[in-house]
Amino acid sequence: MGFNMKDLQKMQAKMMKLQDDLQNSTFEGASGGGAVTMTINGKFEVTAVKLNPEAVDPEDVGMLEDLILTAFQDAYGKVTEAQAQMMQQITGGLKLPPGMGF
Repeated sequence: MGFNMKDLQKMQAKMMKLQDDLQNSTFEGASGGGAVTMTINGKFEVTAVKLNPEAVDPEDVGMLEDLILTAFQDAYGKVTEAQAQMMQQITGGLKLPPGMGF
């Protein structure tokens, strides 16, 4: 592969730094034109949920549930995209086997 031990140690240190940065970052997802927003961190922990009062209709709880789910999926997608970009920075586009990344 063309890597020596020193290169691998540098890559590992860089990966640990980027992973720490990712875990301390926050990502916001939204749905319903901003009626529901959700913030999660790089560890996929939900840190905030905000609901526009107009999104809360006691007659249509299912719609609110869908909006919350969609906001989470949006935020989750942003975290996974950030992870993929970090791995590309570390590996220079080198494809690693499944389970070798974050």
